[in-house]
Amino acid sequence: MTAADSAKRYQANLQGEVDSAGLYRAMAETETDPKISEVYRRLSAVEEAHAEFWRGQLAKVGAKVGAVRPDWRTRSLVWLARRFGPGFVLPTLSTLEERDVGSYDSQPEAVAGGLPAAERSHNRIVQALASTFPDGASGGMLARIEGRHRAGGNALRAAVLGANDGLVSNFSLVMGVAGAEIAGKTILLTGLAGLIAGACSMAIGEWLSVTSSRELSQRQIEVEADELAQAPEEEKEELILIYQAKGLDEAQARALADRLMANKDTALDTLAREELGVNPEELGGSPWAAAGSSFALFSAGAIFPVAPFFFLDRLGAVAASIMLSGLALMAIGAGTSLFTGRSFAYSAMRQLVGGLAAAAITYGVGRLIGVAVTG
Repeated sequence: MTAADSAKRYQANLQGEVDSAGLYRAMAETETDPKISEVYRRLSAVEEAHAEFWRGQLAKVGAKVGAVRPDWRTRSLVWLARRFGPGFVLPTLSTLEERDVGSYDSQPEAVAGGLPAAERSHNRIVQALASTFPDGASGGMLARIEGRHRAGGNALRAAVLGANDGLVSNFSLVMGVAGAEIAGKTILLTGLAGLIAGACSMAIGEWLSVTSSRELSQRQIEVEADELAQAPEEEKEELILIYQAKGLDEAQARALADRLMANKDTALDTLAREELGVNPEELGGSPWAAAGSSFALFSAGAIFPVAPFFFLDRLGAVAASIMLSGLALMAIGAGTSLFTGRSFAYSAMRQLVGGLAAAAITYGVGRLIGVAVTG
């Protein structure tokens, strides 16, 4: 490997460490729990030390090292963390750490510097944080933004895909009707009807989903309360086993269980969280907030294909609809790259091609049906 190749690799590693340090620093600044904030701060300090390590490697091969700023993905995640709180981006951070955990294993300089072990340690810490807060944010927050895309608590993913549903479905609908050579005002009415119908369907579906989940959780807590009243010793043994599974030895687990069981309300709350995985205070969030967020996210995506028909005639509106929807598709693709780790260009183009393909198919079908009906 040439010095130029090594310098390129070192530069990429430096960028990654600068990105991680910046994100952890922002998480520390926005975290309200001082203990967790200190964890993020220490992780940031280690990543900054790793960045210095790669600056040293670059200096050894005679490469110039200028100022390195966090990339656009990191700056976007930092903005989201500051706007919505660190829990909003924690699942995405967990995914990115999991993806990169073995990236230093084949690099001799990193192995010599002990970086692979440190990165694995970071991954375990982030996974532990994510599992401690399995929703990745409060239940209420998720209910406000997730829609039907519940995916390991990744609220960012849910928000992006919720808007994508509205955009792709209504874009396809509008192009299908346009293919039948229907008047522009009729296309506008069809697009608005598709927006409202789709958004209502999403809202009702999410309301039913969250309501059903809450009812199930409430029933499970009631059963747990009955079991706690009828067989407290068995419930204590369950707590002991749970804490042993988390890594405590039997004596520590038994002492902790004894303290918790001394207060029945605390015991029930702990059993609900540890055994059922349910937060009794939230029960998955408000179904009305979930319905409202689903309606809003779907509508936000669905309005793009329709908007040009308010202002332009048929052909101009169709062209503008394609252009505006294409830009929105690329923006959504960029959004997906935040939590997938893929490049901006790849994600944007993949989303654009997929959306245009769906629209082209419905346009062709609409064209065939229009010809068959009108002769």
